[in-house]
Amino acid sequence: MNDSQPTRDDILMGTAAAIFASGVTEAQAADNSICFMSAIEMARMIREKKLSAREALAAHLKQIERVNPKVNAIVTLVADMAADAAAKADEMQAHHEKLGPLHGLPVAHKDLLETRGIRTTFGSLLYKDYIPAEDDIVVERMRRAGAIIIGKTNTPEFGAGSQTFNKVFGATRNPYDLTKTCGGSSGGAAVSLACGFAPVSSGSDTGGSLRNPAAFCNVVGFRPSVGRVPNPKAAFAWSTLTTSGCLGRSVADLAYVLSTIAGPDSRAPLSINEPGEFFARPLERNFKGARVAWFADLGGVPFDPRVRAVIDGQRKTIESLGCIVEQAEPDFSSAEIAFRVLRAFGTAHSAEADYRAHPDAFKDTLKGEIEEGLHLSGMDVARAESAHGQLWRGFQAFLEKYEYFILPTTQLPPFDVDTPYPTEIASVKFTNYIDWMKSCWYISTTGNPAASVPAGFTPEGLPVGIQIVGRNKEDFSVLQLAHAFEQASGFGKKRPSVAL
Repeated sequence: MNDSQPTRDDILMGTAAAIFASGVTEAQAADNSICFMSAIEMARMIREKKLSAREALAAHLKQIERVNPKVNAIVTLVADMAADAAAKADEMQAHHEKLGPLHGLPVAHKDLLETRGIRTTFGSLLYKDYIPAEDDIVVERMRRAGAIIIGKTNTPEFGAGSQTFNKVFGATRNPYDLTKTCGGSSGGAAVSLACGFAPVSSGSDTGGSLRNPAAFCNVVGFRPSVGRVPNPKAAFAWSTLTTSGCLGRSVADLAYVLSTIAGPDSRAPLSINEPGEFFARPLERNFKGARVAWFADLGGVPFDPRVRAVIDGQRKTIESLGCIVEQAEPDFSSAEIAFRVLRAFGTAHSAEADYRAHPDAFKDTLKGEIEEGLHLSGMDVARAESAHGQLWRGFQAFLEKYEYFILPTTQLPPFDVDTPYPTEIASVKFTNYIDWMKSCWYISTTGNPAASVPAGFTPEGLPVGIQIVGRNKEDFSVLQLAHAFEQASGFGKKRPSVAL
């Protein structure tokens, strides 16, 4: 072995050094060092036989057993199935078979994504025993890349709302404060990463579901351009509101995983015809002279002063990268019509049969949205589509002058886990369960790529995320700035004490 190459023990003990300070045992520190290793490093170590797939899995299963009862992030655990897959992964190496980029890495999938042979509940009592016969495309592509499914992560009922609770599994708690929510709807996925349950977590995003929980849990979430991760089974094949993606503990990890799930599919009409491998390239870039628009108030959207203070405090970090930052923002008023109507229309379409057969099985907020969608007229939808087009054209014109638009990911910090949704921010009262999520769903309506990156903490120690939005289909560019900010700020390195 080359003397310049660290051994497995060197890496594990180096990573564990900080963990010893918290008073845990040496064995637990070694397990934690595996669980909080980057996905890229873990994949490299497995390929180089410095860490076996079975060792990686065993460490993560111990972490789940020890910490998951406190946070309730993994709701379906398939330990035996994962053990068989890990053994097979190690045998593949022994026989010198071709290995995928995620070979041997444990992965947790959001409970909205169908997993062949593994329970998928969608957070609904109607599907509490449903076991799909086929994989969602994200699951299929991660399997093909060598990932090992360890379990499913909690989500709100049918993914509705950025607060992760349901009648099947209960609520998922924020690892930085167990009395607070983790956000949603990829809440269990974000908590799984923050707590070291898996280095890889999948998710999806309509109104902020990849970004909101990332901000609340101090990890990275990325909503890719629609079609970057295609959905060949989408009921509305031309819709740009919903997309699948992933989360990571770092931008580099997220980009690495994205490289395995992105890529064209001829069955999806909005599929982007670029290979996913594009995202495995180095993220470094010189940002000198890059023009950045800094948010004002999104046309009167309320923000908690603690969030605004954290985000405004990071403007100097963006400027330190060489960016030219100006306060400017586009007109988002059309989003108020487009997103609300098209979301209700889509929800009603997907849930109509179940709702008519079992109306009492749905939570009140979802019932209201379904009823709204069922009563829409053709002209209502037409006006929403017109507003959608108007918003899209206006936002793209705005980004001809600026390469990026930066704003808070969320309008307030994590709130009480027993609160279904906030009804007020900064003395502005809400009547709808998505009113507090505008900083995310305004961006969803544009269809542009957007990343949430850890940006600091409130005085109470609650995580806050900064949202970086880029030009149409320039996903890699967004990840580059997100990576640069992450490296300059370092907030993502702070782990929740409950997981150490």
